Amino acid sequence: MGTNRSSKRALSRLLLAQAVFAAASSSAAQAVEEDDLAQAYGDKSFVTIATGARVPLARAPAVATVITAADIQAVGATDIDDVLQMVPGLTVAHLLPYDNKPIWIVRGIATQYNPQVLLLINGIPMTSIYLGNRGDVWGGMPVENIARVEVIRGPGSALYGADAFAGVINIVTKTATDIAGTQVGLRHGSFSTTDGWLQYGGRVGAFEVAAHLGIGRTEGHKRIVEVDGQTVNDAIFGTRASLAPGPVSLGRRSLDAQVDIARNEWRLRSSYKRRDDVGSGGGVAGALDRDGRSETERFTADLTYHDPKLAPGWDVTVQGSYFDMATRSQLVLLPPGTVLLGPFPEGMLGNPAKWERHARLTASAFYTGFAGHRVRVGIGHAREDIYRIEESKNFTLVHVPGIGNVPAPLGALVDVTATAPFLAPQRRNSSFAYLQDEWTIARDWTLTAGLRRDHYSDFGDTTNPRFALVWDAAYNLTAKLLYGRAFRAPSYVELYAINNPVILGNPSVRPERIRTTEAALAWQPSGNLHLGLNVFRYAMTDILRPVPNADPTTGSTTQNSGSQEGRGLELEAQWDPSRDLRLAANYGKQRSTEGSSGRDAGIAPHHHLYLRGDWRWRAGWMANLQLNRIAGRVREPGDSRPPVADYTTVDMTLRSLGGTRQWEIALSVRNLFNADAREPSFAPGALPNDFPLPRRSFYLQASYRL
Repeated sequence: MGTNRSSKRALSRLLLAQAVFAAASSSAAQAVEEDDLAQAYGDKSFVTIATGARVPLARAPAVATVITAADIQAVGATDIDDVLQMVPGLTVAHLLPYDNKPIWIVRGIATQYNPQVLLLINGIPMTSIYLGNRGDVWGGMPVENIARVEVIRGPGSALYGADAFAGVINIVTKTATDIAGTQVGLRHGSFSTTDGWLQYGGRVGAFEVAAHLGIGRTEGHKRIVEVDGQTVNDAIFGTRASLAPGPVSLGRRSLDAQVDIARNEWRLRSSYKRRDDVGSGGGVAGALDRDGRSETERFTADLTYHDPKLAPGWDVTVQGSYFDMATRSQLVLLPPGTVLLGPFPEGMLGNPAKWERHARLTASAFYTGFAGHRVRVGIGHAREDIYRIEESKNFTLVHVPGIGNVPAPLGALVDVTATAPFLAPQRRNSSFAYLQDEWTIARDWTLTAGLRRDHYSDFGDTTNPRFALVWDAAYNLTAKLLYGRAFRAPSYVELYAINNPVILGNPSVRPERIRTTEAALAWQPSGNLHLGLNVFRYAMTDILRPVPNADPTTGSTTQNSGSQEGRGLELEAQWDPSRDLRLAANYGKQRSTEGSSGRDAGIAPHHHLYLRGDWRWRAGWMANLQLNRIAGRVREPGDSRPPVADYTTVDMTLRSLGGTRQWEIALSVRNLFNADAREPSFAPGALPNDFPLPRRSFYLQASYRL
């Protein structure tokens, strides 16, 4: 009840603040330069992710959202998570205790490792094949080098292949034109957080060059976990090893570097990302770990040739890319003093490390030689492998009849790389071909139809179509009817995990599949008011889950087990009551159920409300207020804990617009009203009171353009 009252108070305060914004702006001067408007809001009128080509957002054959660099600055975002919370139907959660990595829940599809959302950077997948997600050590992604973020909700496998399942997120980095000069910046804030960056964009001889360098560190918010998984072990074995009550461990150091070089039809990009001293969040095994640390390095490179006029009617792109990632961890799975099949005076220790690489070659082309048609064709090949594994630990697994595999101490760290690693090196090859036609079947009617076939060396073939009918019903009203299928490729853990006391891989599993139907309306009743509505329904099959073995004491094996159905709607509105004030809102509602039982699938919120107000309260300055309301979260089937409490957070940012000025300054307050927000833990025995999110925090940022 207290949480609901505080949420209502926060909502009332936000609405009051926006009313004050509106009243104040009505008396402000109305004469504002057009370039100031562009500086404040950016260009959001087109999208490329829906078809692979630049198309108007309202007419794109998908439900899409575009977030510009100006939006990112306006809300005071410091990480990609802050950006994505603005997207209708997408909830940024932190459900997995390990390193507090984000779970991007799209339309109610919430899983522990979140492999159902495809992340692209400049159109290139950033998927780790180990877990099928963005890597088991994430460590955040800064936003200073982001030009725009494009998001489609719904299936995208007909264009993007594997893992474009619930949605696709494409992050477009800044080019020389976007940066246009040299800029240095510094941010400092709560939790001993400091970030600095230097970026340049301009011409060097015959080349357009963009370069970015960023460094940062933080200690994380250190909120207290009252009870953890070791608390349960202590009660069973009569020990007092648990570190709870104690703080979560979310510290990290970061380094980000990127260079973008272009000349005529050629573009070369390369990036290096490193995360050091990454804390283990709430603990890998659900027990607090104050000493465990991880590090990861990511190197990417891509070379693109794009000729829009290679031949009459032909627009051709050829691209080669390479992605290499190394991850090393030194973890305290259970704390010192733990007793299982013997004592662990130094704690139960595990030090896994792995190296993986991806190489891709793709070619695509648009052809406009047929009247009323724009045809796109594409082919590609990828090679992905985990080429090196290392592991040391101070425990082994002993089978106890009637109980299962239980860790027993070895007394010291033992290198098990050659004898009992968690995974053996593996390789996967895949190829694809697709065809897409954007057909103007009549005046104001466009039918987009696409089909893609993928072949994988480890699990076979999959074919995925999509159809989109777009009708310009009036000059200010567009209607869409969409259908698509998508798949999620099994990760290497799901296929090949070994020597694991909880779950084993299964090389015979098939990919997960989803079918989605959507209907959408975009209406602009006046020049300063935009409204959007879409409804959706999906059905997931062949869901990959751990299934207990015939002998329950031997753990579980990955199987295609179960299905899930979901339905919902998303509403969007943007209103400019004056040229100094912009109000925006979106609301997502969904319900997802297990296909066989009809029980709520749990975890994902049934309701997500986002409100935003931008007020240019004086020349060259903008104030931003935003609210996130998360409500209606229930537990997974079988979890008897009470429902997760709703929460509302409010953020406020004051910043200068820059423009021709050399200095830009921003002050942000996150969680203004200090809400006690928590995310649900998947395992009730690990963090019974769920995972706490940061309380009120402050950030001051300054940048200087040379």
